[in-house]
This record gives sequence, structure tokens and C-alpha cells, in this order.
Amino acid sequence: MLDGIKRINEFEWEIEKGFVPEMRVPGKFYLSETLSETLEEGAVRQLANVATMPGIVRYSLAMPDVHWGYGFPIGGVAAFNMEEGVISPGGVGFDINCGVRLLALPITKDDFSGIKGIINQLFDTVPTGVGNKSALRLSEKELEDVMTEGAGWAVNNGYGTKDDIIRCEDGGCIDGADTEHVSRKARQRGMPQCGTLGSGNHFLEIQSVDEIFDDGAAEKFGLVRDQICIMIHCGSRGLGHQVCTDHLKDLEAASKKYNIKLPDNQLACAPLKSPEGKAYLSAMAASANYAWANRQIITHLVREVICKKPGIEYDDIKLIYDVTHNVAKFEEHIVDGKKQTLCVHRKGATRAFGPGSPGLPPELDSTGQPVLIPGSMGTPSYVLKGTEKAMECTFGSTCHGSGRIMSRSQAKKSSDGSDIKEELAGKGIYVRATSNKVIAEESPQAYKSSSEVVRTVHNAGLSLKVAKLTPMGVIKG
Repeated sequence: MLDGIKRINEFEWEIEKGFVPEMRVPGKFYLSETLSETLEEGAVRQLANVATMPGIVRYSLAMPDVHWGYGFPIGGVAAFNMEEGVISPGGVGFDINCGVRLLALPITKDDFSGIKGIINQLFDTVPTGVGNKSALRLSEKELEDVMTEGAGWAVNNGYGTKDDIIRCEDGGCIDGADTEHVSRKARQRGMPQCGTLGSGNHFLEIQSVDEIFDDGAAEKFGLVRDQICIMIHCGSRGLGHQVCTDHLKDLEAASKKYNIKLPDNQLACAPLKSPEGKAYLSAMAASANYAWANRQIITHLVREVICKKPGIEYDDIKLIYDVTHNVAKFEEHIVDGKKQTLCVHRKGATRAFGPGSPGLPPELDSTGQPVLIPGSMGTPSYVLKGTEKAMECTFGSTCHGSGRIMSRSQAKKSSDGSDIKEELAGKGIYVRATSNKVIAEESPQAYKSSSEVVRTVHNAGLSLKVAKLTPMGVIKG
């Protein structure tokens, strides 16, 4: 391990103040011994850099899927107080509200056949790939409504059920969206893309529930062994990316205006109460709401395909939960024995609110929220539940996925994708992608072990295992 890092226990490591100059708080990350071999020095330095930012509270944190990102490491969590604290696009990421949702079908794998045909139908129905456009063309007024109402807009316009809203983090909508701060270019990118999967690591995957770890929580969530599920992973498409790009320029200037000393320009930020900070927060909320509507419309498209199978009705396909990975939100947490309102940045991290936390659906109040952790095409995904320990130690946060260990260019050099497709087919996993190059970029070998990442957060108590899901068919953008 690097100098300046202290091991606290089997899964916790602390970056001592002084690792980089002017750290206001220590850094802390969660890793098993096995995962420590994948730790990037650059990601550790980024975590320490975040600890220098004004108003940061308690720790700069990273989850076991941590890896190098833009400014903040991916897998990073940082909370800022309202007096001195700042908002930073680098702590949210370019794909604002990139997130994941899980649908459960009323059928088990023994009664589910024709996976190749279903994946092909879904591939033809859900627009996939770089720049692909939706059959739904939003008018300017509809886009305004999407950015302020989120998933609720989609449901109110026939793309889902009322129950879907209950099973979304924050009801699928963040308050405070002000579309005046969303540029013309961002709107033009967003209007034709609502209801599209996108590219990169975004995916749609048919899975089966192969193991239940917590019978009570699984029952509350709506999961049973051998059940067929569909996981959807995507975000705010070109609109969110453009919002981040636009506001980064303003916040770089704001950092100088407010005399904020930063070790890395990619940490550009502004005080939470400044005009520049408020403008970014309102545009970020608009982008997050767009992303929830995007996932909701894809859900509708999936239901229309699946309910063509005999015995499955549209309303029988239930949303287990929808979580966001890339966002900054105002939340109340206990700090030094006192409840405080904080701006919690989660970048490649998942909210993991424990039992009794505010905002949970009444039926999940005793279990904590569902936490969805995707695998990497050929590896298992997991459903976990939030914990009180996460509330105490990580501002109610846990990991978001496996975490890359190989860049996309490195992954493409190691394979042309056809061999990976063939290997997965041998394991009974059918993959459909826009090209073999995409399959190579997202090779399972390009990621850490999802099972080891989940084992780490489970044993650290940041979220607890409920169910394991195995991939059967995958669509890659």
C-alpha cells in the first residue's frame, strides 16, 4: 500500500491529512485485500485532493469500485456543509443521474424460453448506441415538463404505472430544477433522445434470481428464487453531458472569482449559495429528472415487448427500484451528534439509506432501500439493502458497480469482441451489441469482480446482500 495510508481494519483504509497539501479532512476508502491490488495511485490522489475543498465534512470517501475519474474519483462520496460548502460538477460526472433500475417479471426461468428472440426484439425496440434517436420526439414544451417532472411526466403520459414512481429514489424527481439554466444546445441534444439506451457501459440485461441471501428483504422487495428480471442502466444522454460541459466553464471562472484554491482544475466549484452554484444545481436537477424519464420510457418499451408473451400482462411487470449513481443532493445527516443539512456528492456511488430513513416507500421502511449493483456482462449482479451503518459512516452510501481496471482502449487492444461474445455464448449468455468493438470495450476482464466488490461492502456493513442475479441475455449500446 502507498505511504501515508493507514489500515483501520480488514476493509477500511485512511488517507492521513498531509498526503497532499492543505487537506481539511482525512480520506477514507473501503477495500478488501484482494481489491487493494487494483487500487490506482491516481484515484487515491484524487480522493485526497477532494479533501482540500471548502466545507467538506468528516471524510473524503471512496467505495471499493473506486477508480480514476474526472476530478473526483469514480466511486467517490463527499458531503459539504451549507455555510462554507461547494458544489462541483466533477463530483457528479458528465452523465448526470446515470442510474440503474430493476424490473421483476411474474415468471421463473423454467417457464421462460426463447431468450435470443426476446433480446433481438428488445434490441429492435429500444434505440441503442451513440447518437441513436427515440421514436418519441419531445416538443420544447414537453422537454420543459420532462426536466421539471422527471419519471412522473412519463407515467402521466402513459409510459408506466403509478406504482413505478413509488419505487424510484426521490420519486423519480429532484426538486429545484430551473430550465433557464439548460442551454439551447443541451435542449437540442435532449429532445430526440428521451427513451434511448445510449452507448458505453449502458446496457439492458435479462437476468435470473439465482440465490437469495435474505428471505425477508427479498419478499419485501418482490423477489423470489429463479424469477426473471430485467436490469436497465443508462442516464441523461447528451442533455446531461452538455449541461456538465456548459457549467464547467462557469464554475472554473467561479473558483477564481471566490478565491477557492484547488489542487486540480477538474475540481472546479462554486459556493453552494453563490449564483453560479445555484445555477449548476438547478440545471443538474433538470438533467437528473430527464434521466428518470428516460429510464421510465425504456421501461414502457420493455413492458410492451415482454407482455406479448402469453400470461404476462403489462402491469404484472413490477419495478423493484430505481437508483441514481451520479448526483448531488441536499440531505440531512447526523454529524457530531447533530442533524445537519449537507450537499452529498455521489459520483459512481449509490444511496444506501437504512431502515427508518426518510423518503422510503412505507413497505420498505423496516428493511432499508433496495441497492442495485450491476455486474459486467458476464458476471453476477446483486440486490442489497441499505443499512444504519452506511448512514453513520458514509452519508448513506455504498458502491455502484464493479469498477473498471482497464481503459476502453486497453480493452479493445486485448480483444476484437467476437471471442468474448463466443465465450459468453458458451456460458448460456446471449449478447447483442451495436458492434463487436463495444463488446470488447465492456469485456468482463475490464472490470473488478462484482462479487468481491459486493462482498466488501457487505462485510463492511455499508449494504447487505439480499439476492444474486445471473445474466442470461445482454444488450450493449
